[in-house]
Parts: sequence; C-alpha cells; structure tokens
Amino acid sequence: MNSMLPALRRSALLGLIVVPCLAVVTTARAAEDGVTAPGAKVERLAGDFEFTEGPTADATGSVFFTDQPNDRILKWSVDGKLSVFMQPAGRANGMCFDAQGQLIACADENNELWSISPDGKKTVLLKEYEGKRLNGPNDVWVRPGGGLYFTDPFYKRSWWQHTQMPQDGQHVYYLAPDGKTLSRVADDLKTPNGIVGTPDGKSLFVADIGAGKTYQFDIQADGRLANKRLFCDLGSDGITLDTEGNLYLTGKGVSVFDRTGKKIEQIDVPEPWTANVCFGGADRRTLFITASKGLYAIRTRIAGTRQGK
Repeated sequence: MNSMLPALRRSALLGLIVVPCLAVVTTARAAEDGVTAPGAKVERLAGDFEFTEGPTADATGSVFFTDQPNDRILKWSVDGKLSVFMQPAGRANGMCFDAQGQLIACADENNELWSISPDGKKTVLLKEYEGKRLNGPNDVWVRPGGGLYFTDPFYKRSWWQHTQMPQDGQHVYYLAPDGKTLSRVADDLKTPNGIVGTPDGKSLFVADIGAGKTYQFDIQADGRLANKRLFCDLGSDGITLDTEGNLYLTGKGVSVFDRTGKKIEQIDVPEPWTANVCFGGADRRTLFITASKGLYAIRTRIAGTRQGK
C-alpha cells in the first residue's frame, strides 16, 4: 500500500469534507455477470484528504480508513456519517479487524504493528525482527482462528530519521496466535505490498508491486507458506476478495480477476492512484475505494469476504 505516498508533501491537517456525488465513470465488463451491480456507478463519498489508505470494515460494516499524511484514522459509518476515529494515529497505513473487534494497524511512523481497541487505546504488537527495526509494515491480514500476516516493504518516509533499509530485504511475515512468535514466511519477493487470505484460512495472496505480479500461496497448519504460484501478471497496492473468489487489485482504478487469474472487470476511478479497497456496508455488498484525495464506493452484485473470522 501507499507506494506513491513518498512523493506527497506533508501538509497541515485538513478539515473533513463530505461530498456525495456520482463520478462520471464506467466499468468495463468482460461478461454480463460482472462483479458490480447492474447500473452501479462509482460514487465519491468524501474528499479533501491528502492520501487515503487502509480501508477495512468492522462487524457492523462501518469502514475505517486512513489519511496517512495527516496522521489520522477515519470512520465511514453504515449510516453514511464521516468522523475521526483516532488522531494522531502512528501514521497508520494498512489495517484489518480481528475477530475480537481490535483494529490491527501498520503504524508506519515508528515501523510498528498496533492493535487498537474500539475506544482508541493502542497496544504495540511488534516493532522488530531478529533485533532489527522493521522496514515499515504496510498491509496486514488476520488469519481466521488467530495469527496474522503482514508485508514489510521499504518506502522512505519524510518523518523518518533513518534513510537505509533496516532489514536485509523486503519480505512477508507471520505473527503466530501467541502474539510473540514472528516468522519470515516469504523472502523472494521484490516489493510485497497488498495482502489478503481466503475465509477458510487455506490460501494467501500477496501482491508484489515491484515485480508487477500477484502470487498465491498455500497456508500450512503452522502458518508457513508453501506452493508459491503466479496468480496474475499485475502487481497491486491494496487487495481484497469477494465470496466468489474474485480478487480485486488496485493502482490504476480497480482490476478484478476471477479465481483462475483471468481479468473479468475494470472499475475506473477519477483519481491518479487507487491505493486500496475493502467491502463494507451492512450487507458487505459495497466496494469502498481509497483513491488519493477521496473515498469512493460502488455497489456490487457479490458480497465481500468478512475479515478476522
């Protein structure tokens, strides 16, 4: 996630501006039964952000997302209200809810991974691997039954004092359910970024944005990854899944691939960069899109998978 953020200038904190409007956007379908709902269009829900990232939905379907340059986590409730959930927020980037309702956040400011309670109390889960600072946790997925995976690329931030990559490469890690055992589970990727797993906890997708590819892995009982294979020849910033197994990749709009790796739909978004996506709303049939300065949404035919279950 947020691979374009280093080019952005840190600015003064911005006010919240809710701007519901229909973007002049169309979706290109490969078939009549595409993922978007019939006649649905991309809608701009709110704007005037610096750079939006990390969308994830809680148990009610309310969506939490970040405005990283302004160091805040925002909430778009199921009744369409925008509010600030947390500020400052550790320069939070990618996020995911766990089964207990804790918000797991990649806290980029100090290269940490946080757990945030519903009342905004944060706990630092980890900040280093083998005695060295992490590069900068970027995106996270909570495994059903406990444990979590996160990507750790290196994107230089204006708020960091260090300029060199702390680790020996950009990798994928697994934090076991005990909250203490941290393992490096993928070390042959160029720049791992977006990450998501299947609801049954058996498969993990990792977008290697640096290589322009997305890979699929089998998840072993102990959390290790096996059987790496190419899913599609497209990298991504953030990614998500729906209940039919379609994978949603971001960058230039949203590109949708079916479970075989075939592209089936393109959702265009009127912003220079689409950073991330998640499903939200009470029925999980709304795709929320964080794209540069705006929060967007489009109704879908298919529900999204629930996280942290």
